[in-house]
Amino acid sequence: MQAAVHLPGDQQEMTKVALITGITGQDGSYLAELLLEKGYDVHGIVRRSSTFGTERIDHIYKDPHNPNARLFLHYGDLTDGQSITNLVLDIEPDEIYNLGAQSHVRVSFDQPAYTFQATGGGALNVLEAARQLNKRKATKVYQASSSEMFGEVLETPQTERTPFRPQSPYACAKVYAFHQTVNYRESYDMFAVNGILFNHESPRRGETFVTRKITRAATRIQLGLQEKLYLGNLAAKRDWGYAKDYVEGMWRMLQHDEPDDFVLATGETQTVQDFADLVFKQLELDPKDYIEIDPRYFRPAEVDLLLGDPSKASEKLGWTASTSLEELARLMVENDLELARQEAVVLSSQA
Repeated sequence: MQAAVHLPGDQQEMTKVALITGITGQDGSYLAELLLEKGYDVHGIVRRSSTFGTERIDHIYKDPHNPNARLFLHYGDLTDGQSITNLVLDIEPDEIYNLGAQSHVRVSFDQPAYTFQATGGGALNVLEAARQLNKRKATKVYQASSSEMFGEVLETPQTERTPFRPQSPYACAKVYAFHQTVNYRESYDMFAVNGILFNHESPRRGETFVTRKITRAATRIQLGLQEKLYLGNLAAKRDWGYAKDYVEGMWRMLQHDEPDDFVLATGETQTVQDFADLVFKQLELDPKDYIEIDPRYFRPAEVDLLLGDPSKASEKLGWTASTSLEELARLMVENDLELARQEAVVLSSQA
C-alpha cells in the first residue's frame, strides 16, 4: 500500500507531514500532487475494497520527475472513529485535510443515514483524532465545506457570513461538520478551518457529476458512441471553477497566521445549459439535437442559484481562481475525447 524514497536524515526531520482523507478523489489527487511538489510526506486514507480504486493517484507512484516523492496509503474509514484516531496518532501529521465524504448530492437523498455518518460524523471523528494528537503535537485541520450548505440562498453572492439553508441530506451533513469545526476551534484552541468551496470541476471529476456527465456524453456523441444526453434541471446556476486551482486555496488556509473560514469561488455563475452549450460548441455540435430532460435527475429539493464572493480569500490568502470556464471545459473535453477514441478502438476491434 505504500511507495517511498527516503530522504537523508537532516531533510527528513524538516519534512512536513500531511494526512489526506479522500485522497483517491478528484480534490485529493490534485492536493497530493501539490503537497508532494512542496516537499511534504503525504499520507492518504483509502477504504478497503476488492479493487484498489486509486486510478487518480497511480501516476504519482510512477513519476520519474519526482524521485523523492513520499506517498503512503493506509486503510481506514471515516465512519470508524477509532481507526481514524489510531492512524492520526501513529502518523502524527502537521496538517490534516478532511476531503473524504459521500459527496454526491442526489445520492444523499437515497442514502441519508450513510451520508451523515460519512460526511458529518466522519468530520467529527477527524476533529476528535486531531484533538487527541494536539495533546502531544500541534496539528492543523482543513475541513472541506461546501457551497451546497447555502441551499435556498438568503443573499447573493454568498459570503462567509451568509446563513445556511441546506436543501439536501448532503448539505445538512456538511453544515454539521462546519459547525463542529468551529466548535473544536473555539473550545480547544485548535487550528481548524472550513473551506467553503463552490463547484470545482476537472477531467478527474466523477462521471456521475453533471459537468463530467456532459463532457463524457458529448465526446461520445461526436464519435457515434452515444445518441442522447439525459439531464435534469438545466436552469440551475452554479459558480464553477477548476479543482486544481482550489486545492492551492486549501493549502493556503493552513499556512495562514490564524485559523479562519474562507469561501473559494470564481465570483461568476452560469446555468447547466450554459455549460452544456459551451461543451457542445467546442465539438461543433448543436446541444438541442442531443439533450433531453429526464425527471429522474431532478432533486426532491432544488438549489437554484449558487454564486460565491471570494474577496476574503483574495485579500487574506492571495488566492484567486485563475482558470476560466471556457478553459476548464476545453481541458475536460480534450480528456474525454481521448477516452471516447480509446473506447471506439476497443469496440471496432471487437466487431
